[in-house]
Amino acid sequence: MKEDYYSYTKKWFGRLAPFYDMVELFVSGVRDKVVEFTYARDGSIILDVCTGTGEQAFAFARRGYDVVGIDLSEDMLEVASEKNKYGNVEFEVADATNMPFNDNRFDVSSVSFALHDMPSTIRVKVLKEMVRVSRPKGILIIVDYALPKNKIGRYLIRHLAKLYESKYYSEFLKTDLRSLLGKLGIEIEEELPIMLGAAKVLKCLKEAMSTTR
Repeated sequence: MKEDYYSYTKKWFGRLAPFYDMVELFVSGVRDKVVEFTYARDGSIILDVCTGTGEQAFAFARRGYDVVGIDLSEDMLEVASEKNKYGNVEFEVADATNMPFNDNRFDVSSVSFALHDMPSTIRVKVLKEMVRVSRPKGILIIVDYALPKNKIGRYLIRHLAKLYESKYYSEFLKTDLRSLLGKLGIEIEEELPIMLGAAKVLKCLKEAMSTTR
């Protein structure tokens, strides 16, 4: 399963990289909302996990934060690097299940629209690593799909997103993310519905989390 995930992900995002920013147009307004919702203190150091073409990292950078963006896909990071006009953002190829950072390094660890691209075993490892590299009382931000309350919205999200999302997307929609976070010892402090309920932002604090590997 693990090897299948890595080979599949690199091929999938390698194909998507040249066109990914077209998809980004649908969520571009979300990026600044995430930064505002995070409400990180001045001088915070931000980790953007699975940064893709860097749009969430750039949103944090525009507010003056120092940002490190990591991704498994060299193709996606090549696009991000070509767009990078900020001196306070750096990108690095890295496996989010085994991050090359010391414990307690970042004030904020963020992952946006990426957990749905992982099988459950990888998803758990990534969340644990995000906790590990975040400082005590640090913030963990999760942005991803949700299901709207109305039937039409739920149908559209379940089926239309399959046209451009990875093979792990359907399994993610069946996952009770709140329950999963609870099992990992992660307590949600605040939740912000976005995109008419088709997605949500979860804000957690490290002090409420288990750091057990």
